[in-house]
Amino acid sequence: MVNVPRLVIAAPASNSGKTTVATGLMAAFAARGSAVSPHKVGPDYIDPGYHSLATGRPGRNLDAYMCGTDLVAPLFAHGAAGCDLAVVEGVMGLYDGASGQGELASTAQVAKLLRAPVVLVVDASSQSRSVAALVHGFASWDPQVRIGGVILNKVASDRHEALLRDALDESGLPVLGVIRRAPQVATPSRHLGLVPVAERRREAVDAVRAMGERVRAGCDLDALLALARTAPALPDEPWAPAYAPAEGPRPVVAVAGGAAFTFAYAEHAELLTAAGAEVVTFDPLRDEKLPAGAAGLVIGGGFPEMYAPELSANEPLRRAVTALARSGAPVAAECAGLLYLARELDGRPMCGVLDAEARMSERLTLGYRQAVAVTDSPLAAAGTRVRGHEFHRTVLDPAAGTTPAWGMHQPERRVEGYVQRGVHASYLHTHWAASPEVARRFVEHCRALPAR
Repeated sequence: MVNVPRLVIAAPASNSGKTTVATGLMAAFAARGSAVSPHKVGPDYIDPGYHSLATGRPGRNLDAYMCGTDLVAPLFAHGAAGCDLAVVEGVMGLYDGASGQGELASTAQVAKLLRAPVVLVVDASSQSRSVAALVHGFASWDPQVRIGGVILNKVASDRHEALLRDALDESGLPVLGVIRRAPQVATPSRHLGLVPVAERRREAVDAVRAMGERVRAGCDLDALLALARTAPALPDEPWAPAYAPAEGPRPVVAVAGGAAFTFAYAEHAELLTAAGAEVVTFDPLRDEKLPAGAAGLVIGGGFPEMYAPELSANEPLRRAVTALARSGAPVAAECAGLLYLARELDGRPMCGVLDAEARMSERLTLGYRQAVAVTDSPLAAAGTRVRGHEFHRTVLDPAAGTTPAWGMHQPERRVEGYVQRGVHASYLHTHWAASPEVARRFVEHCRALPAR
């Protein structure tokens, strides 16, 4: 049984203040000495970075589409083990999920899977008495979703607050916090959302501190903690990346990090380690060599388009990456990694492992995907089916090699990505906890490298 007090922070719509409230709550409770477990509904990589900064623990995603509903509670239990409180930031509006698939991957579904009370963050800037009708509608829409209280955001004045509170008195739901309208906390955005923590560390620390101070000043932390403690114990066993790796030396798997490659799920490194690898992080913006003895390479998502000149200027590392890929070593590249392996990005030379050119575009590609592996690779055998997510404003020409990585089945049919020798490169983000054999297969290919 897993008995961790928990709250889900949701809203009627995007841009209501979920990230400010959720991150602020994490920071406020952590400042009181609580061990806070941070979570984010959906595939988002950026918000968990702010959550991690607020709590000192890895931000973890709970994605019912990519990982399946059966894994949501076990993954939560894994991340929240030993904590005093867990705070789960929702995605979009409370009941919004995967397009055309009902409640799948919605905040409401995750709240039900976690048996967690929901705190509804309402942007009250343009309403007074109508807030009660809005809250009543959300609270009554699905009886299995338990909304335990409301935090009113962007409240203009004492009089505005009084009008809102009077209206909500009739709803039966307590007001657990009131946050006044104020200049937005400095969390700058760009083409894919907030700027990641790794790119603005000092400013991000200040932003998280400011969120914590605003939430602590405007919210009843004791009442929120009491609500969190009403969540019943979960019967689910915590997820664990447990394998029995082969005897012998642990192959070194180099994992790209730093400001240009910030998108990674914490479970990936845990799975690689459990499968017998020694995971070593390096920064392609700073390091001119791969980690010593690297037998495999993982390059996840991020923003290489923002750092194309610096990545291009690091010729020694580009040559080392190309040499490793040409040796037949396993290389897993997702999205940003795909661009880095291309011949060039926005006219800047990259590694040249793939005979393709990448560039920024005006079109946002965003959404969940169903895919099947077209070609055998160190990540998957041909025919393996996965669920993933795409999120980019770049295009690659050509989009697929002669031996593509994936055949996409939703929302349209197409082939995508590259498999050549040990390289698997694609725009598709996947969550390896849903397919732990991916990490095991990758490490086994690393172990076999000397034999090649």
